[in-house]
Amino acid sequence: MIRLTQIKLPADHTPEALKKKIAKLLRIAPEEILKLHIRKRSLDARKKPELFYSYTVDVSASREKELLHKGKNPQISLCKEEHYHFPEAGEERLRERPLIIGTGPAGLFCGLMLARHGYRPILLERGSSVEERQKKVNAFWQGGTLDLQTNVQFGEGGAGTFSDGKLNTLVKDPLKRGQLVLELFTEFGADPSILYDHKPHIGTDVLAEVVKAMRQEIIRLGGTVRFDTQVTDLLVEQQNVSGVKVSFADPQTGEKTEETIKGSVVVLAIGHSARDTFSMLLSRQVPMEEKAFAVGLRIQHPQNMINLSQYGREDAGALGAANYKLTRQTKSGRGVYTFCMCPGGYVVNASSEAGRLAVNGMSYHDRAGENANSALIVTVTPEDFPERGALGGVAFQRKLEEAAYQAAGGKIPVQLYGDFCQNKISSQLGGVNPQMRGEWAFGDVRSIMPEPLNLALIEAMEGFGHMIHGFDRPDALLAGIESRTSSPVRIWRDEQFESEVRGLYPCGEGAGYAGGITSAAMDGIKVAEAIAKRYAPCLADQE
Repeated sequence: MIRLTQIKLPADHTPEALKKKIAKLLRIAPEEILKLHIRKRSLDARKKPELFYSYTVDVSASREKELLHKGKNPQISLCKEEHYHFPEAGEERLRERPLIIGTGPAGLFCGLMLARHGYRPILLERGSSVEERQKKVNAFWQGGTLDLQTNVQFGEGGAGTFSDGKLNTLVKDPLKRGQLVLELFTEFGADPSILYDHKPHIGTDVLAEVVKAMRQEIIRLGGTVRFDTQVTDLLVEQQNVSGVKVSFADPQTGEKTEETIKGSVVVLAIGHSARDTFSMLLSRQVPMEEKAFAVGLRIQHPQNMINLSQYGREDAGALGAANYKLTRQTKSGRGVYTFCMCPGGYVVNASSEAGRLAVNGMSYHDRAGENANSALIVTVTPEDFPERGALGGVAFQRKLEEAAYQAAGGKIPVQLYGDFCQNKISSQLGGVNPQMRGEWAFGDVRSIMPEPLNLALIEAMEGFGHMIHGFDRPDALLAGIESRTSSPVRIWRDEQFESEVRGLYPCGEGAGYAGGITSAAMDGIKVAEAIAKRYAPCLADQE
């Protein structure tokens, strides 16, 4: 195949225009192009309001080597298609089916890969199926009671299900796991544009359907998915995992029932908010340590203001709502940056513990909401934590979330940026209307974080105002606390992805090895590979 790079066309071009441009570069007729595959598409806004798309495209045509040398254009090179390959099964026979704790991206993709290669995994999820989960979360947002087992953090699909569904990652993987993740998402219902867009996203509404389809495929292939089933203990014999204990409600009586499930291979894909599970693992002497992460506040601006800054016009049109990414190093040495930016999105109540409140950002696939929002987060290290030890970061998160809960009586606390700077509670809105999922009220957002973090945020905001005009406008809305940016712990594993407790495979964002949907899914695939390289599936008549 021939690869063409830096193909630039106006943002409103037609599909036919791309094919004609390729034919012109190759000096052939358009009908001589046998196959055209877009590898990458990114928006060039350096000359806004004139906007361009830049493409990398692979093309099949007759006489490819001849075309390659015709004119010696540096945009044109020869390439070969490379695909992902799952390893051959190992020789050691599994005694039981592998257990996977959690059905976020890491657990789902690990489960799917194992299921497709005959391992019939058992997936255990403390929360509900995505269909039931949506109902429970919506009820909570409308003023209902928080379900401690099924919420924005817990349930099928993981925390990313109620987010923007961004799929970009900085992880480089020559074995094509990242490409495989995108291909699998499209196989189960995502738009094919995620395969080539520079900043792909699915949207929370589409992601829920994709997750459901993946679960159905795992079951079709012989796997088992159990919802509303919380792992309460890890069974360990002579430093080898031997199974788990689970708790679930009896479908007939509703009473809690316990069960022991045997398994010599257990994947820990528990997510970044499974604090009770972290404590249990620590009590079982599973090696883990505290780690740095980031905390902060959500900020909302009118989406048309962001469009004007990024596109040179307020109406995004077919380009879709504009996004941004900002970063600043403060005088104190702390890094402040925007995170999980949600164009046309909503700030949501993402709490998972009673008396504690956390927020997140979410967008639907069409990104048609009135506001843009993102997390303004500040780096924190173990020196900031009130307690030392493996769960010091958890204690720090909980302290912030308790303050956020108290700041507005359990509702999402909101404060205008200008009032935040003056340290006074807001009493009325300006030109930015709150776009929320969950009840909100004016509150003392400034009181939630330690003052050094507030000062770092204010310093960074002044710089961000020079990057995007109006970013530091006084009526921009702040809400808190964004405390679940990543896991506060790292669960140790070796080069074979295995804990010191043999047979235990820490995986994904909760274990400290990923930072988003795609990287977590890739890590799930890596762990599936590690299991497959060592073990052959258990026999069909074994459980």
